[in-house]
Amino acid sequence: MSKDLKLSIVDQSPVHDGKTQAEALRDSVKLAQLADQLGYRRYWIAEHHATPSYASPAPEIVIGQIAAHTQNIRVGSGGVMLSHYSPYKVAEVFRTLEAFFPGRIDLGIGRAPGGSEKPSMALSFPNYPTEAEHFPYLLEALTGFIDNQLPEGHMFEGLKATPQGGSLPEIWTLGSSDGSIELAASMGLGFVLALFIGTHERPAEIIKRYRKMYRPRPGSTQTEAPAMISSAVICADSKEEAQLLAASHTYWKVQAHLHGIREGIKPPEECMDLYKKLSPSDQEYFDVTRNSMITGSPEQCRERLEAQASYYDVDEIVAVAVTHSFEKRCDSYRKLAEVFS
Repeated sequence: MSKDLKLSIVDQSPVHDGKTQAEALRDSVKLAQLADQLGYRRYWIAEHHATPSYASPAPEIVIGQIAAHTQNIRVGSGGVMLSHYSPYKVAEVFRTLEAFFPGRIDLGIGRAPGGSEKPSMALSFPNYPTEAEHFPYLLEALTGFIDNQLPEGHMFEGLKATPQGGSLPEIWTLGSSDGSIELAASMGLGFVLALFIGTHERPAEIIKRYRKMYRPRPGSTQTEAPAMISSAVICADSKEEAQLLAASHTYWKVQAHLHGIREGIKPPEECMDLYKKLSPSDQEYFDVTRNSMITGSPEQCRERLEAQASYYDVDEIVAVAVTHSFEKRCDSYRKLAEVFS
């Protein structure tokens, strides 16, 4: 990899080639092994519920499998949807993973539910989903349990998450806008700006303000604010081929985000035929969404990624690629790694 720009991966565990979700999870392990061989820095697993096209509702389990089948790459969540869970339990899970794979585990935290209303209710049953305003308290407790440093007077002060005696996982917060930066900065957590979510403008000022507000956690050796960006990237032999491959996920987003239809990922040629039957407004959404992705030849992708990294002043980009074909997805990450070598 380039010494100037490090590459990592967020894997949404898409279901490829008409396979089952069980097969898709095994594809995630295969892709992680490839990423490890190619020199990617991190491999993060996303969390989605009741979504036929994505196969990973339990990233902590997949993390353990991937870490056990790779050698060097850091493995983590991108991210755990904390609003569903007990911070104490999440801390114990990731402390356990770190105990087995010291120095290789990342705990990425997201605020979104990772699914629609009904699965969110089912995850909380017999209680109710946590209100958004309670998220800072969940994150404060989680950070305290990971660090063994709950604030004085906290209701769980003195309670320690096990196992003890090992190294600690890195903690990152994920956000698609500036909504999480103040919280991440005040708690001394890393921040990932998820550009692959949505098409709204995310100015460089977001990262700048996060760094300005950043305060290291007590006892932390991380003195500078750690920040990354995450971008949708599909790399192929040509811009035309990459754009075609991107049609599969783009069409899925049209159906999921505009019409609430969460179906499987279709072949790109079929998606382009279906594109012609979309309403003008849906076609506009399709075009804007696909144009927000980084698509092209290896050289074109490298040029745009380096421009993004320079604009946001970061030295690591987490790439997200979703295609219908598993082999084409592997090729995309392979070409990207090679052009940065």
